[in-house]
Amino acid sequence: MKRHDPHPVLPAYEAVFAHGVEVPATARQLYVSGQVGVDREGRTVEGGFEAQCQQAIANVEAVLAAAGMALGDIVKVNIYLTRREDIPKLRAVREEKLAVAPAVTVVLVAGLHAPDWLVEVEAVAASAS
Repeated sequence: MKRHDPHPVLPAYEAVFAHGVEVPATARQLYVSGQVGVDREGRTVEGGFEAQCQQAIANVEAVLAAAGMALGDIVKVNIYLTRREDIPKLRAVREEKLAVAPAVTVVLVAGLHAPDWLVEVEAVAASAS
């Protein structure tokens, strides 16, 4: 995968995400449906936004693993938040869990399917193998 970060397009954000990610035509691609902060029993995890965000990413990671991929194979992430004040917390979790900076879109929404869900993460991954 090749990053494309033209200058002067938002240079302050270069370390946070890629402006574009090029995927070879021969790469395997996996589209991961939106994952939320629920555990294996379908219960919303306790601990607020950070816990839900970490669980949502762990759920994405489980889907990737089932396809023989990992978080490092993600080329695009869409993240849906229900509260603007969680953006700084999102950045902290992303820095920890998504060290590779894929193309990212963050959208504030009025709500998610369940009223106690605070974040939803969907992803596109690509792998050469």
